[in-house]
Amino acid sequence: LASKMVGVVRDEKLDLLHVHYAIPHASAAYMAKQILKTHGIRIPVVTTLHGTDITLVGRDVSYEPVVTFSINQSDGVTAVSEDLKKETFSFFKITNQIEVIPNFIDLEKFRKQKLDHFRQVICPAGEALIVHTSNFREVKRIPDVIHVFEKILKSTPAKLLLIGDGPERSPAEKLCRQLSIESEVRFLGKMEAVEDVLSVADLFLMPSEKESFGLAALEAMACEVPVVSTNTGGIPEVNVDGQTGFLCDLGDVDAMAEKSLYILQPDQLPGFRKRALLRAREFDVSVILPKYETLYFDVIDKVKTVPLN
Repeated sequence: LASKMVGVVRDEKLDLLHVHYAIPHASAAYMAKQILKTHGIRIPVVTTLHGTDITLVGRDVSYEPVVTFSINQSDGVTAVSEDLKKETFSFFKITNQIEVIPNFIDLEKFRKQKLDHFRQVICPAGEALIVHTSNFREVKRIPDVIHVFEKILKSTPAKLLLIGDGPERSPAEKLCRQLSIESEVRFLGKMEAVEDVLSVADLFLMPSEKESFGLAALEAMACEVPVVSTNTGGIPEVNVDGQTGFLCDLGDVDAMAEKSLYILQPDQLPGFRKRALLRAREFDVSVILPKYETLYFDVIDKVKTVPLN
């Protein structure tokens, strides 16, 4: 990886390397930087932290020296949320500054489209349509999604679409059968055009144990879908409680079901939809990208003043 970086920097005459995650990309970028220095080439490195770096160390502390070193040796460091920035400083001995630049979204791609025929196929009797999308890992708490949906079903007709795949999918399918709600749930697997499903959804559930940002929630909001989520990690920096949806305590499926039913009321849903879109617009690529560009120029100017040797 370091060799590839060296080759690309030299062949394409790059001004800067922007890498994501301390392991392996920031550590490889540091090696590439040192190699290029011997050839008289100065290349600054910006590292963006997304959260896996920290949880990785939580599982295996042996990674800590490499993560700490890679972050501290970067010429610029960003985190996708204030919560992640705070966690990074608490887990590692960081001497570098960290700038929070949130994830962005392409509102040209993620927008509500008129797909009435699709909606009619899924909800022929006008049922509420609830969606969850993830990689089906334990941290996403898929059983909570299903238990919340079961409680919603007791009060209103609804359908649940689960998008994605992973180790928790089979247990989730089994749980649906145990609760006798399998006829109301569809497992769609991995999808390229998630925005098509979000376009016809009424509500997005995100009961995650941890999210550094909550990009899936933002994608839903961009498609005018309100979100009921946990109040963990960086999610509250995206989902505004009582405005774009609701925040609930981790594992509180009763509260999540109650808030979901409130949003789904005909006199409430339109307002939540509108506010979700307005909030999503704050994260449009046209808003966030200039923050990265400003950082790039600051880093390039700073590195120019440092001697090669």
